[in-house]
Amino acid sequence: MVTATTNASNTSAVFAALNGTSSTSTASATSAAASQDRFMKLLVTQLKNQDPLNPMDNAQMTSQMAQISTVSGIDKLNATLQALSASMTPNQTLQAATMIGHGVLVTGNGMDLKAGVGLGGFELASAAESNKVSVTDASGALISTIDLGAQPAGIVKFQWDGKDSAGNVMPDGQYTFAVTSTQASNTVAATGLEYGIVGSVTQGSQGVELSVGRMQKVALAQVKQIL
Repeated sequence: MVTATTNASNTSAVFAALNGTSSTSTASATSAAASQDRFMKLLVTQLKNQDPLNPMDNAQMTSQMAQISTVSGIDKLNATLQALSASMTPNQTLQAATMIGHGVLVTGNGMDLKAGVGLGGFELASAAESNKVSVTDASGALISTIDLGAQPAGIVKFQWDGKDSAGNVMPDGQYTFAVTSTQASNTVAATGLEYGIVGSVTQGSQGVELSVGRMQKVALAQVKQIL
């Protein structure tokens, strides 16, 4: 696995892909040339072996040439799409590198309490008139409940003061939370979002991945908001 933020080969890959000089583009071009050559050989063979008393008419000839042109065009289109696809991952890596050092909200329900402050969030599928966050410790015991009242659809951020329901200050560490959202007694889907600082960006076999706080190999698509 290569650290993407300092890997110069990524830039070279992008340049090569955009200019059609990558190995993928070369292979596609070779394939296109081979396909066109086979069609031409078939057409020439047809012409050589046609019945002199019933030769191929102009419509048939035009149809054959059109097929050659179509196949050639499809091969060139495939080569272009492959080049664009090859350039996407390095581009995503370079863009994701600018996130290093920034706080982000990613899919998850963990929360780190540091210096008496715990940050988190959730994403509502639709507006909800009641939103309550239940904070639990490592053993699963309920520590505190945060009432956030009515909230609109979308991403909602919250902050926990690090105190339990009795007002006692809790020790710094890892906690979890769950969100209960309702609208007119109906449950509203709420997806937990975990807060963390982006430490590094890597280009793995599954695409661009981030290390966010204590979380490793977080897919770029899991980032819901950059703070």
